[in-house]
Amino acid sequence: MSYEPAALEVALAAAVGDDPALVAELRTAFLDSARRHFDAMKRAVSDPEWQEGALRLKGLAASFGAARLIELADSAARAPRGDGETLSGIDRALAILRVA
Repeated sequence: MSYEPAALEVALAAAVGDDPALVAELRTAFLDSARRHFDAMKRAVSDPEWQEGALRLKGLAASFGAARLIELADSAARAPRGDGETLSGIDRALAILRVA
């Protein structure tokens, strides 16, 4: 997972070019969206809500080449709603991306 932040930075730079301010803005938007999808998963009261949050997170991660987050979200879509191990894994992955 140590390469995940670097892959995200490459994807962001590819999307907006060599503008550090714009890369930072897009990075913040990505992380905020990812956190909203994750929060929706945590609040899900039904299996379809859980799966929708997981699949939205997976799609967002795929848009930015965040491979580990894609894997975790894909796994979450098949996991039982509210699965603690799944939520912990996603939370850790988002924390790593946030501090990078």
